[in-house]
Amino acid sequence: MTKWVYVFGGDKTEGDASMRNLLGGKGANLAEMALLGLPVPPGFSITTQVCTHYYSSGQTYPDTLQGQVLSAVQAVEEITGKVFGDAENPLLLSVRSGARVSMPGMMDTVLNLGLNDTTVEALARKSGDERFAYDSYRRFIQMYCDVVMGLDVGEFEDILEDYKEEHDHVLDTDLSADDWKAIVASYKELVEEELEEPFPSDPYEQLWGAVGAVFKSWMVPRARTYRKLHDIPEDWGTAVNVQAMVFGNMGEDCATGVAFTRNPSNGEKSLYGEFLVNAQGEDVVAGIRTPQDITEAAREAANSDKPSLERLMPPIFDEFVAVCDKLEGHFREMQDLEFTVERGKLWMLQTRTGKRTMKAALKIAVDMEAEGLISKEEAVSRIDPAALDQLLHPTIAPGAELDVLTTGLPASPGAASGAVVFTADDAETEKANGEKVVLVRIETSPEDIHGMHAAEGILTARGGMTSHAAVVARGMGKPCVAGAGSVRVDTLRGTMSIEGRSFKKGDIITIDGGSGQVIAGQVAMQQPDISGDFQKIMQWADELRRLQVRTNAETPADVKAALGFGAEGIGLCRTEHMFFEGDRIIAVREMILADTENDRRAALAKLLPMQRKDFTEIFELMGELPVTIRLLDPPLHEFLPKTDAEIAEVAAVMKVDPEDLRERAMELHEFNPMLGNRGCRLLVSFPEIAEMQARAIFEAAADVIKRTGTPVLPEVMVPLVGMKKELDIVRDIVVRTADAVRSETGVAFDYTVGTMIELPRAALRAEEIAGSAQFFSFGTNDLTQTTYGISRDDAASFLGRYQEKGLMEKDPFVSIDEDGVGELVRIGFERGRSINPAMKIGICGEHGGDPASISFCDKVGLDYVSCSPFRVPVARLAAAQATIKNRS
Repeated sequence: MTKWVYVFGGDKTEGDASMRNLLGGKGANLAEMALLGLPVPPGFSITTQVCTHYYSSGQTYPDTLQGQVLSAVQAVEEITGKVFGDAENPLLLSVRSGARVSMPGMMDTVLNLGLNDTTVEALARKSGDERFAYDSYRRFIQMYCDVVMGLDVGEFEDILEDYKEEHDHVLDTDLSADDWKAIVASYKELVEEELEEPFPSDPYEQLWGAVGAVFKSWMVPRARTYRKLHDIPEDWGTAVNVQAMVFGNMGEDCATGVAFTRNPSNGEKSLYGEFLVNAQGEDVVAGIRTPQDITEAAREAANSDKPSLERLMPPIFDEFVAVCDKLEGHFREMQDLEFTVERGKLWMLQTRTGKRTMKAALKIAVDMEAEGLISKEEAVSRIDPAALDQLLHPTIAPGAELDVLTTGLPASPGAASGAVVFTADDAETEKANGEKVVLVRIETSPEDIHGMHAAEGILTARGGMTSHAAVVARGMGKPCVAGAGSVRVDTLRGTMSIEGRSFKKGDIITIDGGSGQVIAGQVAMQQPDISGDFQKIMQWADELRRLQVRTNAETPADVKAALGFGAEGIGLCRTEHMFFEGDRIIAVREMILADTENDRRAALAKLLPMQRKDFTEIFELMGELPVTIRLLDPPLHEFLPKTDAEIAEVAAVMKVDPEDLRERAMELHEFNPMLGNRGCRLLVSFPEIAEMQARAIFEAAADVIKRTGTPVLPEVMVPLVGMKKELDIVRDIVVRTADAVRSETGVAFDYTVGTMIELPRAALRAEEIAGSAQFFSFGTNDLTQTTYGISRDDAASFLGRYQEKGLMEKDPFVSIDEDGVGELVRIGFERGRSINPAMKIGICGEHGGDPASISFCDKVGLDYVSCSPFRVPVARLAAAQATIKNRS
């Protein structure tokens, strides 16, 4: 019989931390804490396999699940001495989701489950606090109706607010037991009115309703969006964790909190967190009440007048610190913890690897290596390559004039300017229109995930450092200022007021997630200094990786940036990008529209010194590092004049009639330019183009060598080759030109000629083509287009639906399709190397900066990847991780 349910707690614990794929991260770690002897409320985990079964079987459960859940409830009853649904000593439960990787706030939770009109009275007697019991009951009804029954939580809030106003109450804490009884009755009346059925009183009916809601929440839009953003497979599913309730809201000797064993913003080794006295855990992260600092040092730094946990409950604080140290040492990783204090007793509700900013991740990895907790390989493996660009976000420039409106909590570092928007939908819409926005909310919720992703930064009026906005923003690398108490947001009117100043949608503000400042208007920014821990991790990555990392660059600015990020050469210099400036585009158009070879050569003669100058600058910057230069590749229509003014401009230079020129341009029009006269086909048709470009390359090389003595290494790449004979024709032109330049200049220089493998035929005939090529570079952008028969420019119109339907797990233009395109790369690599074992082979498409594609390239055995300059650090780190992974 398949085991669907695993108990944790005391000597009945059945799982451990190694079972996260089955029990989910939360369930596996609860079991591990129980095995470590830590104070964990007992419970059980329903496995992720049940979630998979649920969705593959028409949302039904396995036949044996009900019996196993009943047995697990009985085990929890034995451990606690309480009975589920009992009229004298009732066991109450929490029901939470727990995927194998943390998805904070994305799925649903139900607390206080098991309360009804009978058990609430028992809870009142056992606790000696009738007010607490009925407050817990109304919380349960509201949460259960929201999560399980689909009622609008706002209707319950309206009942509560109307009652408070009618009875002159301001705060929830002003309400008595009788008040909560009246509100509970009103809540239950609302359920009957809206759903025409009573609120369920049977504890097991409640339990199965909550379990079903957790499984259903795996597929709600916010969870699907989060999985898509974080590349989490849908078929992983979620576990359900059912746990005995402990209460942090039974009085002043109770508390609940969230903490990190190290600072998740900067990585400092200091306990970091918040708590509330006499509250439940949801109160801390919801931002409804302002939480207190856990440590006295944090309280002093925040200038808070509210006592810290360290001062308020010293024995609990000491015990909690010991638990934190034990868990961090055991897991050898910074932990994110949830805890509750029930009448002077500490209970641990969760531990998981804590989310952190990239700055913090680097510091924590470097520090833990120095502390002997982890190796260099582990330190490198723990940094998410794709998240490194968090370090490239701008910060406010020193000396910038700041019109500071207010200061909130510095919840996620970096600075951002943008137009104010008040809803997630508006943020997404404005982003699609090319606008930069700052999402301003009273407090964010999981439903805001798409708007948070679209925004440059997030500002909230409420919430602490562990609020939803703070945690999600840090994970996304978005600047966030939370808990800016003086910010008043009127979402309906679309306005925000701060200290008497009003802002409407579209007004520009700046937020600084490092200082917590909210600033009026646009502010000057600067790029951060990438040094220290970043450099240390990059140094270790360079020591470990096998793949070289080059860059795609053709301007001095890009080359300098790439070299600063550690590029080891240029893997793709796109010469056509040099043709679009000023006088150059006119000369290119003149060359394209010329009727004769002599006229084309006259136009090319104008381009030669321009190209030579470009290559000279690049060779001087690159020194002895290799530079792969792709000869003219795109279809000619990209260069043709389109407007009347452009046609007139070229006609004047060529001294021809504009109408004649317009007709000539029409003759060159292609129905499908991507598959038309481009790449090597252009160079075969017009060999003078290849001759001019080769001459510019070699004259620049000779000039730099002569002036500096530096042996530059140009690699001339022929694009879009499908047949060996195409390469042979263009190669002969390049070789003849090189010989001529050597003879004319008297300078000896080395060079190689290779090709870009971007057609399926080229990959399949690589053995033949390798006879003429000294290197291969896989152009995986076009190889993906020509393999799938999909235009990258038009794919967005349907690829999203393909991914939703499970036809494609990932966008093949973002991450290489290993089964199809990848197989062609593998074939091309193996067949090319069979002819020339020393042949240099790499890739230069956008996949060169994608960590998953880099891992594939390492596995195949390629020599290098090439990517855009700002992706070079990503590629260096991903290449090291690939080496570690693929050799293990």
